[in-house]
Amino acid sequence: MECRKNCAACCIALSISSPIPGMPDGKPAGVPCIHLDEEWRCKIFGHPDRPQTCINFKAEKQFCGESQEEALSILSALENEVQKSTP
Repeated sequence: MECRKNCAACCIALSISSPIPGMPDGKPAGVPCIHLDEEWRCKIFGHPDRPQTCINFKAEKQFCGESQEEALSILSALENEVQKSTP
């Protein structure tokens, strides 16, 4: 599956604990990454400072669903489960 245009649900719903350029403490869940452009594309895609979390995430139907709204719902639920299980 290729990333859906104008989606960026993974860049919004998921938290990133590692530093990101301009976000030294990472990114909290539910907050859009500051590196999204006006068309919801990553401005640091392919950049060496891009977090490993972002590099490792692959668009898959089970995570991305049929729409941005569905992807946000799925990924937010997964993020909540991870947060609950993290001490």
